[in-house]
Formats: sequence, structure tokens, C-alpha cells
Amino acid sequence: MTSSVRYHGSRARYADAPNLPIDIGGTTFAYRDLGPLGGVPLILLNHWGAVLDNFDPRIVDGLASKHRVIATNYRGIGASGGTAPVTVGEMADDAIAMIRALGFEKVDLLGFSLGGFVAQDVTLKAPDLVRKLILTGTGPAGGKGIDKVGPVSWPLIIKGLLTLRDPKTYLFFTSTANGRRAAKAFLSRLKERKANRDTGPTPRAFLRQLKAIAAWGRQAPQDLGSIRIPVLIANGDNDIMVPTVNSTDMARRIPGAQLVIYEDAGHGGIFQNHADFVPKALSFLDA
Repeated sequence: MTSSVRYHGSRARYADAPNLPIDIGGTTFAYRDLGPLGGVPLILLNHWGAVLDNFDPRIVDGLASKHRVIATNYRGIGASGGTAPVTVGEMADDAIAMIRALGFEKVDLLGFSLGGFVAQDVTLKAPDLVRKLILTGTGPAGGKGIDKVGPVSWPLIIKGLLTLRDPKTYLFFTSTANGRRAAKAFLSRLKERKANRDTGPTPRAFLRQLKAIAAWGRQAPQDLGSIRIPVLIANGDNDIMVPTVNSTDMARRIPGAQLVIYEDAGHGGIFQNHADFVPKALSFLDA
């Protein structure tokens, strides 16, 4: 069914996990698979422009200490083939197809930013497929400011180029000393993998994904009240990309949702606070 049969259950660190291909309808999707066999696997869905090397290894390794974890690439991103979709709905359809192609009947989902949009859509489209849902640095369809991600991001992307810093320094973290330290540590962790790194997103894929984000921000609200599974929501208290009020809004609309807001933290609040987030996420998954 899939090449993962040879590798899954790998105890390797995320920095060493092999890049694996799976064919879905004639398109090759890239993923990495690690952690123990058995139980419900956790599928990771990542942010705008992210490839496999943009998942925080501390979070992946922490979660994979107890759970099988599968990090995925969207269509048209990194080593995945095809053309990047311009709607979240198409990305969700791809995620559902990939989960089924891997042979899973039930999964947990962790979505960060754009990945959180996709995770919500997967849950609403295929409710029997998802056992538990973790939404981080994200917001609902039609959420406040989500259609402004481009206008907010471009000046800080340019600032990154001018200051020779990764734009995530400004986009994901606060400008306090604490935020700057966290940004530096996070960006250093993303470089831990030395061999067989994923390829970065093309400018075209980057712009197509931004279209999908803007469309999600303009989309009619979804019925989040129909989500009847356990949901954990986490963000920083100063998210400038997907405003923090969206996390509060989702927690209010999803019955029984747990909400964690980190102080002096931005969009990348879970990266800055990985030492707190990982145990909370494991406790949530194991409850």
C-alpha cells in the first residue's frame, strides 16, 4: 500500500527520519513517519509555505515519544508533486485522501496556522476519521484578520530580507527580548537536520497558498458547534498573523474545547513554549 511499511515505527529523531513518498491519484506526496507503532497516529499539517523541515523538531520528537507521528507536505510544496491548491478545501481533500491511502481509519490531527484551517475542514468533512483535534496559531473560516495575512506579512518578509533575518523572526515571535531569544532558538532547531532536507517552496506555490488563506478569511463561517470530539486550542497572546481573538472565538464555538494562551508570545507560541506545550498535548491525546 505504501512505502511507510518499511519505516514506520522508527525511533529515529525527526532530524533523521527518512523522506517517504506516497502516490495519491498519480501525484507523489512527501511525508515523514516516526514514533511507536500502534494506537491512533497523529497527522501534522503545517503553515503557509512550510515544507517538512519547518516542523519544530522538539515538538515532533516530544509527541513521537508516545505516539506515531506523520508529518505531511501539501500538494505542490517541497518534495510533493502537483500544483499547490488555492483553496483550503482542496488541501483538506488531499489530507483525507493521504490518510486513507496510508491505511488509517482513525487519526488525531495537529494543525498549525494554515494547517489548522485544513484540520478544521478535514474534521467537518470526515468526522468519523478524526478522534482528537489540536488547533494552534489558527482561526476559523471567516475569522478576524485572516484575509489580511498578506498585507500584514509582506512588510515583515521584506524587513527580514533587509535585516538578513528569517522573516519568521518577526512573523512568529514578539519583539521583546523573550520573543527574540525564542525566535533564535526555534530557527536554530529548524537547521538541525543536515542531510536529505526538503526543498523550499517555489514563489508560485507560496502565492497560491496565500490565495487559499485569503479565501478562507472571506469564507462564510462553518458550523464549529457540530464538532463533537475533544479539541485543544493553543496560541500566543499577541498573534499578528492570525489574531489571537480567533483562538478565543473557536474555543467559544466548539463544545468543550480546551484553550491555552501563552503570555508574551506570538503566532509561534507553541514553538516558544514547546517545553510546556508538548506535555499538555500528550496529556490531551492520552486522556
